[in-house]
Amino acid sequence: LQLLNTHRYSIGICRTSSSVIFLTNCSIEVLPMSRGLISRLRLLSIGPRTPSTTVAITHFRRFSAESLVDECDGNGGQPRIIEAKPGVMTTNSKRTGAIAVKCGMTALWDKWGARVPISILWLDDNIVSQVKTLEKEGISALQVGCGHKKEKHLSKPEVGHFRAQDVPMKRKLREFPVTEDALLPVGTSIGVRHFVPGQYVDVTGITRGKGFQGGMKRWGFKGMPASHGASLSHRSIGSTGQRDAPGKVFKGKKMPGRMGGKQRTVKNVWVYKIDPARNLMWVKGQVPGAEGNFVFIKDAFYKKPDISLLPFPTYFAPEDEDIAELEPLVAELGEVDPFMAAD
Repeated sequence: LQLLNTHRYSIGICRTSSSVIFLTNCSIEVLPMSRGLISRLRLLSIGPRTPSTTVAITHFRRFSAESLVDECDGNGGQPRIIEAKPGVMTTNSKRTGAIAVKCGMTALWDKWGARVPISILWLDDNIVSQVKTLEKEGISALQVGCGHKKEKHLSKPEVGHFRAQDVPMKRKLREFPVTEDALLPVGTSIGVRHFVPGQYVDVTGITRGKGFQGGMKRWGFKGMPASHGASLSHRSIGSTGQRDAPGKVFKGKKMPGRMGGKQRTVKNVWVYKIDPARNLMWVKGQVPGAEGNFVFIKDAFYKKPDISLLPFPTYFAPEDEDIAELEPLVAELGEVDPFMAAD
């Protein structure tokens, strides 16, 4: 056991059990040693020949499900506490997004009898896996993890990242920029009630791959004549440039090539219904990707939601709430039948 005395903590490193022990005035905390933890503590000056060394910890974080503590050095820096509690959203606030799995498409009929094409999205156990602040990383953002994955299917850097943050192994990670007032501690759950029915969201995903396609399908070209002398060029794109001047094909010319398989964002997608019991979200229209693909949801940029209706920085469920008994929430469609002719 190797003891290190700092200005805030006494740190013990047990090399046989590969663990780190934090000794404070009122508690003892044992954490598994990992690359992320070692780099965070910056134990670069510890060697086998120095049984006791004083290390100046410039930055250290303690994580829990309720709060995150940023402790800077003793040069006048004050500890910063990020708590998981409701706040007041302003017009300049920017909340975190969420990761969902596209389950497929269907159709529903609203109370007026109108058919609504629906894409079903599943928010599979979203939690905050990392917090980035302006003081340390130079950016205010939250890393969100989705799904579950076995440790044997992850690389060593990925396993070390999850162990350093003390969160379960996640299948997909995504970083969402947020404002300072929207930061959440590591381990905070992001459920489907982070969004409300009736609001607009932007959905980002990878489009379906179409392979190598011609100009008519890829770009919507009209094509060449079907008869009157046209031979073997009916679906051709036509000329691609001029003659001697400039004597080349300009970059960016729309031509046949690989289609699909790119990241695209569908803006202003309307949230029709949410199901808290199953963590499902019904949105109107189509979203990028095939069934089973991941999509990233965030508040719409152009059609801003009503800040008085959104939970900020996210929805915190009461402790005595039974999620299995919750009913789905449907968007309010108003009291005027859109099919009735106006007087």
